[in-house]
This record gives sequence, structure tokens and C-alpha cells, in this order.
Amino acid sequence: MQRTAVIDVVGLTRRLLDAGMPRLAAFARDTATIEAVLPAVTCSVQTTYLTGRLPTEHGIVGNGWYFRELDHVWLWRQSNRLVQSPRLWDQARARNGAFTCANTFWWYAMATTADITLTPRPLYCADGLKLPDFYTQPAALRTRLKDSLGQFPLFEFWGPRTSIRSSAWIARAARDVEEQYAPTLQLVYLPHLDYCLQRQGPDGDIAGDLRQIDDVCADLIDYFQARGVAVVLLSEYGIVPVAHPIHINRVLRAAGLLAIKQDLGRDYLDPGASQAFAVADHQVAHVYVRDAGALPTVRRLCAAVPGVADVLDGAGKRAAGLDHERAGELVLLAEPSSWFTYYFWEEDARAPDYARTVDIHNKPGYDPAELFVDPAIRFPAMKAALILARKKLGMRYKMDLIPLDAGLVKGSHGVAPRDPLDAPVLASSRPQLIPAPTVRATDVCGLLLDHVFQ
Repeated sequence: MQRTAVIDVVGLTRRLLDAGMPRLAAFARDTATIEAVLPAVTCSVQTTYLTGRLPTEHGIVGNGWYFRELDHVWLWRQSNRLVQSPRLWDQARARNGAFTCANTFWWYAMATTADITLTPRPLYCADGLKLPDFYTQPAALRTRLKDSLGQFPLFEFWGPRTSIRSSAWIARAARDVEEQYAPTLQLVYLPHLDYCLQRQGPDGDIAGDLRQIDDVCADLIDYFQARGVAVVLLSEYGIVPVAHPIHINRVLRAAGLLAIKQDLGRDYLDPGASQAFAVADHQVAHVYVRDAGALPTVRRLCAAVPGVADVLDGAGKRAAGLDHERAGELVLLAEPSSWFTYYFWEEDARAPDYARTVDIHNKPGYDPAELFVDPAIRFPAMKAALILARKKLGMRYKMDLIPLDAGLVKGSHGVAPRDPLDAPVLASSRPQLIPAPTVRATDVCGLLLDHVFQ
């Protein structure tokens, strides 16, 4: 078997390689583009790459969905048991029992059959405190990495403080895993471009960010190759400029279809009482419709919303490989310059208490505004310092620094890009194993197995 490392540089495209990433561009001279999965979001794409199946079969219809049996919207669950198709490491182990796999920050890393796993896992204390941390198997690896690298910089992995530090930490952890375990296959996730591209868009001032991830990733490639490890470089999606947020839940609320539960003067989504509501996920929104008889009405309403490019019903979902019980009865696709918010309140004063915080597990939809500090706060550093002082004194606190202005977001993804230069890419230190300039996402799994077994 040929030992192989797969490095996922989120948001990487041919356009960005040529714009200011000289070291990766040199590695990726023979680059293939990958046909986008629908939805082109992290959890769905990674799962397709690691199963060779579309969401219809593997069940990961987005970064989250409405769990009907629990009457709850959840994003960013971590259990591998949510995946309903065999993973790459299961397929490889069936070929050769000596095969081993390390999952270094790819998603669905818990309760997994991979041999080694690392994933972000903050500690949620009983007093409401959230502490940076991560999870590993074997458990002793967590202690080893804390001793050698320090604590994982969780607050620079997501939120207004995101920086290259989180990707650099993951890259160093990947080296440690290689030195300690020498797995047959290591999957490495480097998310840095995701942050700057959503904040500023691909046309923004991102030259420094491109140089930073170019160096981190290229150094890691050099390290692996010096140890005789083949390297595959890929990305999940390309991020395109956006300027038009679509508040789809407000549209459904205005039509009397979305139910609100009011507590302490604030509005909260009540999914189980709603005739229809949407789980927003970048440029895709799953619309869950309680009664089949209401589908034509909801479909017409959504199709008329400015910025909505298409409304997929049962036939449309089947054609797109998204026909699964977890998907919404309708799936909305945005125009290239638009994206969906989760916002359901009509006045900002009635926004739920989590809206102005980084709270990826309570919000019933994805919120890229969590990458910003509210520009309306006159002295944000002073406010943050006062909040942290309350934290250190053991008092209750709320880090309510996040804006409610979706117009700040300049980049998004989720649907297939119109220009191939904005498509996800695939390159390899063994380019002969990549058969064509365009690769289907469902073929990536087989190509990775070829790297190990050919």
C-alpha cells in the first residue's frame, strides 16, 4: 500500500491558485476540477468524497437539518453514525486488513471506525462557560497534543477572531499523527480560506490570507513527501461573491406559515407548530412543509421570492441526488449573488438571545454573520474585555458581539458555480491517477483508494 495524505483546503479554486498562491500552484500544475455536490457545503461534500455516494444514499443533506423525530433543528452534529453509507476506511480495510486511517478534523469524526481521529470539541460547563478543547481517539493523543502544541485555538477556528492559527495548529497536529502512527491514509482539513472568503468575498483584500495558507499547506506537503507519503490536494467548493441575503423565514412568517414562540420579549422558532419553515444553509435552504396539501402554495410563494433561482420538489430532489427523508419537502437554490439567512424575527429588538452570539448549535440555520463583530458597537474591544472580566469573576456573561446585518457577508457557496475557475479542485503528487480534467464528486472516493492500492 502507498501511504497517502489528503489535504482539504476549503474554498480553494483555480482562480485563487493563480491569484497569489505560488507554492500550491506549482504543486497543482495539473489540476482537475470537481463537479459540485448539491448542497456544496462541508458536511455533504466531505461525506460524498468519503463514501462515493450522493446525499440520497449517505443521508447528509447539509451541515444540518430538521430532526423530525425530535422536533429540533440541529447543525454540526459530530457522530459518524449519522452517515448511512460505508466510509472510505471501511472499504479500504475490506481490501487489506492492515490499512489504517487518521481523520484530522474532517467532519463526523466521533463514534467512528477510523483508527485515529481528531475533531473540535469545546467543553460546555454547567455554569454556561464554553472552553476551547478538542476530542481524539486514542484519548491519550489529546494529552500529547496539548503538551506539544498547546490548547486548540477554538475561538480562532470559528467566530470573529478566526485566523491562520487554527489551520496552522491542525497542520502541526497532522505531523504529530504522522510521526506517531504513520497511518496508511491521513485526512487533513485546513479551513482558513473559508473565513476571509465569506467576510470579504473572493474579490476582496485577501492577498495576505492566500499567502498564509499557501505557506502552511505547502510546508505540510513538503513534509509528507519527504517521508514518502503521496499527497492529494482538494477542496470542497468555491466561494463566490454575494450581495443579496434572502430572509426566507420572514417570507414564510408573513404568509402565516411559520410559528413563533415568544419568551421574555423575544421570538423563537417553533418548528413543530409551523406549517412551513426553512433551514438555511448558505445558498441552499431546506423548506419543511407539514401538510402535503400546502406544498403547491408554499412552492409558489418561495419561487416568487427575489434571489431564489429554483425550487426543487420530489422530482427535482431525485435528479439532484438529494432525495432523502432528512431533506426538506422543498429545497431552494439561490441565484449566484444571493444566499439564505435563518432570520425569522421581524424587529431586531425581538431577535432571540442567541442571535447576537456565536452559537452554532442553537441557531436553526447557518449564520456567517458570526464571523463579524457588530460595527454598531463603538468600542468592541472594551465591551469584550468587560464581558471577559465577568467570566473571570465567575459571573454569568453573554458574548453578544455578533451583528444582525446579513449585508456584511460578501461570499457564499452551496450551488454549482457558473465559471469553472470557481469550482473545487483536485491535484495529486501522482497526477497519472487523476484520469480527466473534470472529476465527479462521487469518483473522489475511488481515486483516493487508487492512491493507496495502485
